[in-house]
Amino acid sequence: MTDNTRRSLLTLAAAAPAALALGAAAQAQTAKAPVAGRPGAGRAAIVTGSSRGIGAATAKRLARDGYAVTVNCLTNRDLAAGVVREIEAAGGKAIWRQADVADPAAVKALFDANQEAFGGVDVVISNAGIMNVAPFAAMTDEAFDRMVATNLKGSFNVLREAARRTRPGGRIVAISSSSTQARNPTHGAYAATKAAQEMYAGCLAKELGGRRISVNALAPGPTNTALFNAPPALREQAAQRIPYGRIGEPEDVANAIAALCAADGEWINGQVVFANGGFL
Repeated sequence: MTDNTRRSLLTLAAAAPAALALGAAAQAQTAKAPVAGRPGAGRAAIVTGSSRGIGAATAKRLARDGYAVTVNCLTNRDLAAGVVREIEAAGGKAIWRQADVADPAAVKALFDANQEAFGGVDVVISNAGIMNVAPFAAMTDEAFDRMVATNLKGSFNVLREAARRTRPGGRIVAISSSSTQARNPTHGAYAATKAAQEMYAGCLAKELGGRRISVNALAPGPTNTALFNAPPALREQAAQRIPYGRIGEPEDVANAIAALCAADGEWINGQVVFANGGFL
């Protein structure tokens, strides 16, 4: 080995620690500044019954998280269009489509519209529902049948299409109700249709586990929506049964749904999540 070669090796050895220190510093700086992103970026969601109430709040929350959202209504076309305008004004992507979830062909067309607009679906929120309450002796056949058609069959139609189309790693949420546990008078038929959502979710989670699709039921409590059309005295009674001293807002429930849809929600699967503020 020549003297020049020996001097070159010694110089490189002396410089190595400094180079390693600079590399470590660069890595540390990168770790402190992660790339900004949203959990729904590049993904798409369908939210049934999303022209108002919990559905509308959920559509807007998912859009804020970066999802492209398909908004659905039965009759409230102007409200559905308004939800889309609000999402777009905030920089999000959305379309709306009218569809009666009780009609399997309409549900298929709803998913087709989402496919055409956004290329596929990653999140499906089966939210469309009807709440008809009355004592057993006073419940009419028409009220019962319509509720079963929407809540029981309609949700099945949506979940069946979701099972066929949701991409691997996706999320499916069926909206149940805390009425399944409260067992309030006049709520028997309604609570029965909502209890079905919990059975649907538990069974479907096992069917779709191989595709890493988490399926859960989420059960709100009393929430400030048109569905919870109770007189002020009953609303106050409901608020007194919640530790926070108020009934829920649609955004409270939407936040819980968004948490289930996030990447960190994957390990919550086949469960019934009660998003009711501690309703007792």
